Amino acid sequence: MAPSSVTSTTTAHEDPSHYLSSSISSLSSQRAQSSWLAKTYRQAAQLYLTRRLAEALDAIEPAVFPDAFLQGHMNGSSDEDGARTTAPVAHSSRGTRVKIWSFYLTLLNAIIELGPEEGKLSFGSTRWKTISSKARTGNIWDEVVRHGYGGEGQVDGEVVANLATLLLTHMADQRLNQQRLETYLSACMNPAFDVAAHMEASQNGRPVPRRTDSTGASTPRDLNTRLKLLELYTLHVLPRNDEWDYAKDFISMSEVLDDERREAFLGALQSLKEEKSLDAIREVELKKRQEEEAEKRSQEETKRRREAAAAEERARQEEKQKPAPRKVPTDTNAPRERPSQAKSSAPSQRDQPSRQNRPVRKNQSPPTSLLQRASLMLASVQMSLVNATHSMQKNPMAALRFLLFLFAFTIAVARRDVRQRLRRAFDDALGKLRQTLGMGMKVSYI
Repeated sequence: MAPSSVTSTTTAHEDPSHYLSSSISSLSSQRAQSSWLAKTYRQAAQLYLTRRLAEALDAIEPAVFPDAFLQGHMNGSSDEDGARTTAPVAHSSRGTRVKIWSFYLTLLNAIIELGPEEGKLSFGSTRWKTISSKARTGNIWDEVVRHGYGGEGQVDGEVVANLATLLLTHMADQRLNQQRLETYLSACMNPAFDVAAHMEASQNGRPVPRRTDSTGASTPRDLNTRLKLLELYTLHVLPRNDEWDYAKDFISMSEVLDDERREAFLGALQSLKEEKSLDAIREVELKKRQEEEAEKRSQEETKRRREAAAAEERARQEEKQKPAPRKVPTDTNAPRERPSQAKSSAPSQRDQPSRQNRPVRKNQSPPTSLLQRASLMLASVQMSLVNATHSMQKNPMAALRFLLFLFAFTIAVARRDVRQRLRRAFDDALGKLRQTLGMGMKVSYI
């Protein structure tokens, strides 16, 4: 738990030495508390980086909630007692507050994004629902204001931006987010009217910071924070609530924006409006297309059913119109005739092989004489010579190639080794032919 903060009030009747000792003890207590907050932040950040979210939440909660609040939740009681005190982070410097609260909101966002299954597995069903409901109902804003600050307008701008972003991400209705931002911006513009902040600060003994600038941004850092808040408010929250005209008027009347930024904001707002209009048109077209496809499928299904019913009806009609099969009359004499037919067909079947085995006589021509054979041979030689002469006249190159082939063949055959090689090849071929014929004769004999 955080070390208790010591606040002491002095009166005019107190001893100066007592006042000095009280101041020294208060200073040492603040240093110890700052050191403890820094250590707690580093430990929680390390656990968050290693995705040990449950342990990171347990480590950072003592810094952002009072002890009475945590004990009340552990005991199951109400948080009224915790609401009367502030968290340890409320007494730290501005940089420490912004760092710790921003980390806490980032941790809540990561826990909610786990989803119901993994979130309930890591934190339990009840605790995960409690954590997620803080962002989905907007109660986280009340807790930050109540435990960390004196009033709505005293919340640091960076923390407000993170709160608005968290609600923008996880809340369906942005009216509460709009109301919170308007209250904060109004309190920043008119800090004197933030009565709740003054009462809370007077009870806790904390001074209320004053903003001297009319725009609520006294430093460049405050100006950047205010521009970010205006962007969230006018370009994200108000468009989600369909407050387009109000967003345009707010941008036009804002004292924080110069002419260049105002034109940029108005251009971005117009682009968002056109994009949303196009999205609406596309959504309508998509819905219409889906309805048309559904209707088309329904019509096709109806048509298919009608065709199937018509086909079944035609099949039944054809079945009814089909004539009944006729009965074939039985003949008592048929079995008596079959043996005689078998007897008469048997000789004919036996005669067929004998007829097929008989050689067919061919018309034999008379033998030709020797003179006729010689004349036929001379005529064929004469025709060959005539054809060779015609071919040589038409294509002399072919004849030249033939002569060259004969010349080359003669030269090759004139060599002894070539003749021997040809003789061996011829003998081998002749031997293989004899073996093949012999094997064929043996097979045919067997």
